[in-house]
Amino acid sequence: MRLLWMQAGACGGDTLSLLCADNPPLEQLVEEGLELLWQPSLSVGSTRRLERMITAITSGQTTLDILCVEGSLITGPRNTGLWDPLRGRGKKDVIAELAETATYVLAVGTCAAYGGVHAAAPNPADCLGMQFDKDSPGGLLPSTWRSRSGFPVINLAGCPTHPNAITKFLAFLLRGLPVTLDEWQRPSVFFTTTVHQGCTRNEYHEYDLEDVTLGGQGCMFFNVGCQGPLTLATCNQELWNGRSSKTRAGVPCFGCTSPQFPREGALFLTEKIGHIPLRLPLGVQRSHYMAYKDLAREAAPERLIRREMEP
Repeated sequence: MRLLWMQAGACGGDTLSLLCADNPPLEQLVEEGLELLWQPSLSVGSTRRLERMITAITSGQTTLDILCVEGSLITGPRNTGLWDPLRGRGKKDVIAELAETATYVLAVGTCAAYGGVHAAAPNPADCLGMQFDKDSPGGLLPSTWRSRSGFPVINLAGCPTHPNAITKFLAFLLRGLPVTLDEWQRPSVFFTTTVHQGCTRNEYHEYDLEDVTLGGQGCMFFNVGCQGPLTLATCNQELWNGRSSKTRAGVPCFGCTSPQFPREGALFLTEKIGHIPLRLPLGVQRSHYMAYKDLAREAAPERLIRREMEP
């Protein structure tokens, strides 16, 4: 299968993530038949070589199986895309043409999927995602658009996307495995569990022992802005670099796989109604949650109250 990787308005974080993948590593996929037509950090040659390749693809001389797009689509100024040009054209227009020829189109990272950081207010460059504008359907491509395989743009969300989520999904395509997507067009296999599941601070959350400042061992959901119970991602099921995650390192989850990332307001503060967070864990009813939390604190083990871990 032939893959072309286009980088739009990006920091390069998803490329760095790709290079860190180890389960499987990218080189294993290459050995199994993945052909990299172009990847900005791996390919040798000038942009003229890329331009010739794009021409060959869009003219039908070269087939394109997988188009990977990294970074938000910059449409400014005035929908020309010329703040991110490629040889005098808005790169967004080049990417849209390539998408029409590809069997699969992958938005790698939340910027490419939904607009991400660059699309945050006031969004001076008019950035958006491939098929979403934040959580609104329709981005660079209309919501009804489908690739040659019949799929919409497949969103490998994350800031950056987990290294192994990228290579595992490429392996699915390479091996012809079935693909199912959730409502935000993310592969369901990577977006069915919350960051909260597998978090080492879970027990503190269950007993309503919440940290009020960073640096402690308690749960960070109630007071310091953690979005782990609201965010679908594999961060605490498959650790980053096989070692850790944000919450295990004491940093709140910012919900980077979600269409509305980054959320407006303070990232290290939890908005509340009374003493209960405004946004509750997925699938939880407010009345039940409030009653449960009031009882849970009374039953908290002494070792947790003292913030002591079991040996």
